[in-house]
Amino acid sequence: MTKNVRVRFAPSPTGPLHIGGVRTALFNYLFAKKHNGTFVLRIEDTDQNRYVKGAEQYIVDSLNWCNIPFDEGPGKNEKFGPYRQSERKHFYKQYAGQLIASGNAYYAFDTSESLDYYRKDHEAKGKTFIYNWHNRHLLSNSLALTKEETQAKLDAGHEYVIRFKSPQDDTLHLNDIIRGDMTIDTNILDDKVLFKSDGMPTYHLANIVDDHLMEITHVIRGEEWLPSLALHYQLYEAFGWDKPQFAHLPLILKPTGKGKLSKRDGDKLGFPVFPLEWKDPQTGDISRGYKEDGYFPEAMVNFLAFLGWNPGTEQEIFSLHDLIQAFELEKVHKSGARFDPDKIKWFNHQYMQFQNDDELAEGYKTYQPQLNDIDLNYIALVVGIIKERATFISDFWDLSSFFFEAPKNYDEKTFSKIMNSASRELMSELAQVISHISDFTVENIQTDVKAWIGNKEVGFGKVMQPLRLALVGAMQGPDVFEIIFLIGKAETVQRIENLIQTI
Repeated sequence: MTKNVRVRFAPSPTGPLHIGGVRTALFNYLFAKKHNGTFVLRIEDTDQNRYVKGAEQYIVDSLNWCNIPFDEGPGKNEKFGPYRQSERKHFYKQYAGQLIASGNAYYAFDTSESLDYYRKDHEAKGKTFIYNWHNRHLLSNSLALTKEETQAKLDAGHEYVIRFKSPQDDTLHLNDIIRGDMTIDTNILDDKVLFKSDGMPTYHLANIVDDHLMEITHVIRGEEWLPSLALHYQLYEAFGWDKPQFAHLPLILKPTGKGKLSKRDGDKLGFPVFPLEWKDPQTGDISRGYKEDGYFPEAMVNFLAFLGWNPGTEQEIFSLHDLIQAFELEKVHKSGARFDPDKIKWFNHQYMQFQNDDELAEGYKTYQPQLNDIDLNYIALVVGIIKERATFISDFWDLSSFFFEAPKNYDEKTFSKIMNSASRELMSELAQVISHISDFTVENIQTDVKAWIGNKEVGFGKVMQPLRLALVGAMQGPDVFEIIFLIGKAETVQRIENLIQTI
C-alpha cells in the first residue's frame, strides 16, 4: 500500500445526493482514513444542462452531517484545484489534442441525423450499430478523410466530437480489487466520444485527466461504472500514465432485492432515500431526509457500511473509528446489497441507547414545545427511563406524556376489566399509604407499597394494574415506582383520586 493514498468522491450536482452516493463517499472516506490518506471531493458538473442550483451545497452538507467531511475540495485545501470540472475546461481540450496527436483519438463530423440513420438501418437488419474499427473508415471522421479535408472542415467551423480509437484484435487484462481479474476483447468496444461538440469533455476524458492530475491512487465507485473500466484502462495506457487501483462497489437494491434502489421505492414504501431533506428548486417538491426523519448520523453510517461490506464477525455496532479500523475493500461483496428499512430503524434504536440524555432532552423539547417551561434535568431523567423503548425522539411523547400531564382518559377495555368497588377501596387505601411515605425514594416507595399489599393479602395485580391505569391511563410504561418517584407524592395521590372519582 502506497504511503500517500488519495481517493475521491466525484458526484454530479444534478439533484440531491442519493443514499447510494453516500455509501460510495463513506467507503472512500473509510479507506482513506484507514491508510492515513486524503479524501477528495470533486464536483463533476460537465453536464451543464442537468445542473441543479443548490445541489453542490447539499452534497457538502450531507457529508458533514454524516461526519465524513472531505479533506480537500472546493474551498478547502485546494492543492490540486479547481475542483469543479466546469472550471477545468482548459485541461481537457489540451489532453484530447494529445490523444489525436498520438493517434489514439480522432475527429468525427457525423451529424446526429446520419448516426440515427445508421442505427435504424442496423435495427431493421436485426443488428446493433457500433461505431468502431469495422466501420469508422466508412464514416465522416478524420480517419476516413484526408488530412486536408479534415482541416478544411475544422477551419469551416463544422461541428465535431473527438472519439477514442479503440484498438482492434486486442485483449485487455483488467483488475478490480473487489471483482478480481477480467479480460475484454477490444473488438466489441465502441469508439467512445471523449470531447463533445459543445466544447465540454465527456465523463470519461474528464474523469481520467482529473484523477491523474489530482494524483488519485484508488478509484472506488459504483458498479454502474464497471462497463467503463475497459475504456479508462485504455486511456491511461494511451496517455502513458500509471493507473490507479479500481474497486467497483455493488449496487444497493430495492427492499425486495430486485433492481436498483430508487426514490420511487422510498416514496412507495415510506422511507427516505436522501440523507437530508431536499426541496426541488424548480417544482418546490420536498423529499424526506434521514436527518429530518429523526435518524442519528452514526446509525445511518453504521447501516450503510453493512450494505455490501462485512467485517467477517458477528459484531454489528461499529463507531466511525471502529469502521475505519475494520474496513477492507477486499471484504466488500460483489453481489448487490438489499436495502432494509427495518434494519436502519434497528440501528437507530441501538444508537438511541448511546445518546446523552441531556442532549436527547433538548431534542425532545424541540418536538414538544409544551415542555419549554419544564426543567431540563427532569426531562433528561424521563428520557433516561423511556429511551430503551424508543427508536426516534419523536416516539418520546407517546412513551412519556404521563410524566408531564395526568391522563385525560383511561383505556376503556382495561378500565371495564379491572375497575370495580373493590378496586376503588384498594386505591383509596393505597393513596393514604403513599401520602405517608416520608423518605420518598424509589426503593422506599416500592418497599412500603409491597409491604402493604402483603399485609392486605391480595394479589399483586389487583393493586398494580389499577395503579398503573391511574398513573398512565393504560397498561404501558416503565416501572410504576419510578413513575411515582418522578411525578412526586402529591401528583401520584391526585391521579389515584382522579381514577377513583371516575368509577
